[in-house]
Amino acid sequence: MSDEEVIRRRLQIDGDGTGDDRRLNDLLKTFVKWCNSPDSPENSQAIHDRLLAQLAQCEFAMKKSDFSARVMEQELKNYATISDTIEAGIETAKTQITQSKQNLVLAKKIRKNRMEYDVLAKIISQQPDRKNTIKELETLKQEMDQLQEKKAVLERKLETKKKDFTVLMRSIVELQNKLDAIGEDGQDSVDDKMSCDDEPIIVSETVMIEDTEAV
Repeated sequence: MSDEEVIRRRLQIDGDGTGDDRRLNDLLKTFVKWCNSPDSPENSQAIHDRLLAQLAQCEFAMKKSDFSARVMEQELKNYATISDTIEAGIETAKTQITQSKQNLVLAKKIRKNRMEYDVLAKIISQQPDRKNTIKELETLKQEMDQLQEKKAVLERKLETKKKDFTVLMRSIVELQNKLDAIGEDGQDSVDDKMSCDDEPIIVSETVMIEDTEAV
């Protein structure tokens, strides 16, 4: 038998550890002594009274142990109930903590969305009205169309001016060529005049006629 088993049985016999086993042993010894005692009736009565007193103590100890056992059993039940209540409270607290964490995450998300919404609302409020913007765009488009038309007109005018300038330059060149030709003819006429003094009027008339045609 192990030491643990011995201690367990001794505690069962000893009750709450207040010497119950010693009382039982004393009662048993006194009873055996009383049975085997050849004493006089007076001594036997004293031993008998002692036996009754020890028996009463044992009964009281037994009732006390029984009451203590019932109290302990009730306490165990109470502790079990308290333990169940605590466990239920712990589970409830865990559930509440989990829910609180979820609510916290949701609150953070809502707060973030609200901040983003406020930023967007501020940006939108700073932008011009859509109708006014569309109206301004239409006005700008009309102005651009008008500018395009003016540009086209100016380009056509410029092209016409270029053509006129080209014609003018061509005319100037032709006129210059004619003037150069007239100058050469005039020089020849002067030379002829110097060689032939009898023809000055004819040469002058020819030059005057050519100058008139050139003009």
